[in-house]
Amino acid sequence: MVPLQDDFAPLLKALALGLALIFVRPGPVLSQEDAGVLDAVRIPPGDEAPVVDGLLSDPAWGLAVPVRGFRQREPEEGTPATDDTEVRVVFDGETLYVGILAHDREPDRIVSRILQRDRVLRAFGFGGFEPAGDDVVAILLDTFQDRRNAVVLATNPNGAEFDALLSNDGDEVNVDWRGVWEVASVRTPEGWSAEFAIPWRSLRFSAEPVQRWGINVTRFVQRTQEETMWRSWEREGGGFERVSRAGTLTGMANLPRAGMNLEAKPFVLGSRTQTRRGEGDYPVDGEVDVGIDLKSEIRPGLVLDLTYNTDFAQVEVDDQQVNLTRFSLFFPEKRDFFLENAGIFEFGQRGYFEPPPYLMFFSRRIGIGEDGEVPILGGGRLTGRIGRQTVGLLTVGTDAVPGREQELFNVVRVKRDVGASAYVGFMATDRRGSGDANTVAGADFQWYVDPTIQASGFVSRSTTEGPGGEGWAYQGSLNWTEDLWGGYLQFLNVDPGAVASSGFITRTDLRRVQGAIRRSVRPGILGIRKIDFRPSGQYQSTTDGRFQDWEVRPSLSFDFDSGADLRLNAGWGESQVDDDFTLAGLVDVPAGRYRSDQVSFEGGTSSARAWSLRGNARLGELYGGDLVSWGGTASVTPLPAFSFQASFNRNDVSLPGGDFVADIYSLRATWAFSTKIVTNALVQYNALTDDLLTNVRFNFIHRPGSDFYLVFTEDRGVDGELWELVDRGMVAKLTYLFRF
Repeated sequence: MVPLQDDFAPLLKALALGLALIFVRPGPVLSQEDAGVLDAVRIPPGDEAPVVDGLLSDPAWGLAVPVRGFRQREPEEGTPATDDTEVRVVFDGETLYVGILAHDREPDRIVSRILQRDRVLRAFGFGGFEPAGDDVVAILLDTFQDRRNAVVLATNPNGAEFDALLSNDGDEVNVDWRGVWEVASVRTPEGWSAEFAIPWRSLRFSAEPVQRWGINVTRFVQRTQEETMWRSWEREGGGFERVSRAGTLTGMANLPRAGMNLEAKPFVLGSRTQTRRGEGDYPVDGEVDVGIDLKSEIRPGLVLDLTYNTDFAQVEVDDQQVNLTRFSLFFPEKRDFFLENAGIFEFGQRGYFEPPPYLMFFSRRIGIGEDGEVPILGGGRLTGRIGRQTVGLLTVGTDAVPGREQELFNVVRVKRDVGASAYVGFMATDRRGSGDANTVAGADFQWYVDPTIQASGFVSRSTTEGPGGEGWAYQGSLNWTEDLWGGYLQFLNVDPGAVASSGFITRTDLRRVQGAIRRSVRPGILGIRKIDFRPSGQYQSTTDGRFQDWEVRPSLSFDFDSGADLRLNAGWGESQVDDDFTLAGLVDVPAGRYRSDQVSFEGGTSSARAWSLRGNARLGELYGGDLVSWGGTASVTPLPAFSFQASFNRNDVSLPGGDFVADIYSLRATWAFSTKIVTNALVQYNALTDDLLTNVRFNFIHRPGSDFYLVFTEDRGVDGELWELVDRGMVAKLTYLFRF
């Protein structure tokens, strides 16, 4: 029988979290004494470097002693991997090479269907990565060994490239960053192998003559859902994304530095567009344009980016959404210039399954207005490391458009490392035109009380020229993550006058307390790998204490050995609407107090198969009426070169003031000729607005870092006439990367 005190120990630990913040002093808490070491070997002058073909048969690989000993994180924590993985690292004066041999006793069952870049992994909702359906190996490189920030490179047996940036010890994941490197993979009778070739110029590292980097490697076997790692395989406080738990890469000394250390990436663009100006009037406009992006490492680890006449014609269009709230929708950033090192400028709170309550800086405020694109005249960004400081400076100017004058955006960010994995930081944003300006400044921190408990918070103040626009925002949170227990507690305050015109605030005049606790079990029966029970709740008021919302929501989730999952949710709550508003632009909702009770489910089959299904449904109360939502997605990958995904979502709303049904259909198709030549098509139909949107993008990576794009976009639907053209355009864009 389990002693009674063992049942209460996790609960007592949760109650002690708040006291820990007061009585525990920050300091190095994550010991690296037991960290593994991987020795990189320099290829002797005159010897040939490996040919990047996926095979580890080149003589250079024989110089390196491989590391093995991968252990499982799933399904059996700490158990040696079912099939061994070997990792070797060699280098010369130009390139760092990483070779991985993934043994597999059933090589004919290896899963590899993806050819497209940046698709083999995806960011997980609570931090870290999850595979998109293929067998995967991934490398983490902490090039400053600051135990906070890292580059992640990954591939599958097809040699598809994936790269990402990690910051704040894995809390922030940027999967849209794109580096310049190469990889090749090949299947072998022993399994499969991969060769990574990473130019020194693509990595940022210190000027120390002897280098010590953080490194980790993970592998995912899709058919068995087995996740293994070289280091940090522990479920409690571990995980591949935990930069602070990585091993050490040694053996590198007197690494080369580029001469001018300058990259220039000019582009030339030609476009042809048609825009409806009246019935039957579709004038054709053409344009030829040029621009350039410059990058230079002005000192080791500190990078300056300059952009002139910036263009984002190749960026995919936003997914259609239906707004069933009285607040603004949130769309993610997709533009390359703003995605690189985006984690440095992160300040505030991103929501759990909701738009961010408060972000001091949101890059989509630059160059995107309510009526479409705003031309960017140019800008600059300085980011990197100076000693124990992470710094970021950003300045961008936008041109005038009807209803909007020229504006200048400025952001400054500094984060100081404290102890083994904590930081304190400062950030300020400023946005100003000829007649108005808004400035926000604040400080924040993050601290691991122990490997399973993280404390964080911020405070900021906004000022605006003219009346109003002044107010405080502050937040504190505590997150506790163990394998079988977990939870969080969070407090947020946003003053009525707080304005962040360079950022995103879902609602002002808000004071919110929310929390959750998680209990997990691993039954090991009926193919169930893990069951999570997660009751959560929140209470929201205005800053002077007037009630706004309350909610209690228990959830039950099942993860299966096959990779399938199921989530069941229920919720009870109330909301206070202080002012009349119009829902979705169609139905008036009067001020009042409304119930928001609901039940919902979401689930899906394993992505390891050539086909997969996901479905969701919700039934609940909404502003005195009813909401019935349901939808699903079907994905099919008959061959690595072809994939299709069809989605449908319906929101059936019935309110006292009226009814409406909002349907969104979408179809995605990918045709990958190779890992370098890919065509993507996205067709969306929004029945609520009667819009039919088409976006087709052809991308040819003609050399690393250089692309040719051909993009077609079209919007149809005018006054109930679905096929009536609104606008269409064709853009051809060529970029070429020069390195000096």
